[in-house]
Amino acid sequence: MPRSMTGFGRGEAIGQGKRISVELKSVNHRFAEVVLRMPKTFFVIEERIKRQILKEVIRGRVDGFVSVEQLEEQSPGVKVDKGLATSYYYAIEGLFSDLHIVDPVKADYILTLPGVVTVEIPTEDADLLWPVLEDAFNNALSGLLEMRSIEGHRLMLDLLARLEKIRDLLAKIDSRAPVVVEEYRGKLTNRLVQWLEDSTLDINRVMAEVVIFAEKSSITEEIVRFYSHLDLAREALQGIEASGRKLDFIIQEMNREINTISSKSSDLQISNLVVEVKSELEKIREQVQNLE
Repeated sequence: MPRSMTGFGRGEAIGQGKRISVELKSVNHRFAEVVLRMPKTFFVIEERIKRQILKEVIRGRVDGFVSVEQLEEQSPGVKVDKGLATSYYYAIEGLFSDLHIVDPVKADYILTLPGVVTVEIPTEDADLLWPVLEDAFNNALSGLLEMRSIEGHRLMLDLLARLEKIRDLLAKIDSRAPVVVEEYRGKLTNRLVQWLEDSTLDINRVMAEVVIFAEKSSITEEIVRFYSHLDLAREALQGIEASGRKLDFIIQEMNREINTISSKSSDLQISNLVVEVKSELEKIREQVQNLE
């Protein structure tokens, strides 16, 4: 069953004291492309996420958004550089001795010196958070694929209906084609009768003209090929593989055949039917642009 290239999915998971939310949305695109926006923590696993999306998405642009909410309060850590504090102490003590200062070196003063005390904010570990992110991501991806499948099914039903309408129009063109030749033969005969009222009508000449006209205006081959294209389009729509590109090519071939039919026929009824076929083909072409 074909899938649409448009869809949306959202997933959420809780773990490691955090709530991770993932949103995926996809739109039409000629090829498969994934663009992710996430906290810097997850940059190291960005390619892993992209690969998983591209296993499922054949065509379309997928935009992903990852957000992290802290659920548990994190206390920052305090680190004291004892070696640096010791160096400060002996340096100050030596200075006091050289200057004959008798005041003792106070610990609270040393603690205020640069680099002795540092506050460490806990960092997030991407590998540690990956199981939580993966859970949220899988839920979002499942939702995205489900929506693409539902929309694809709707498009398939619409396209199948339009293909059947074109088949009916083509059948009318096919049945009209022999009538056009007969009408031409009648018109040609009447004109020759008017031109040769005083002489005997050469029926062989009339038949020869009719044969030439029939050969030049024959659309049998185009109609046969068009029917074949309709069958291929139906098979592509009802197949299990992505059909967007294949259908796009088939529609181009259908347009080629109907344009040839239009150029060969000067009949008003066929011309009107051709216009209807072209109108349906244009609608199908627009819909096919949405298929994966």
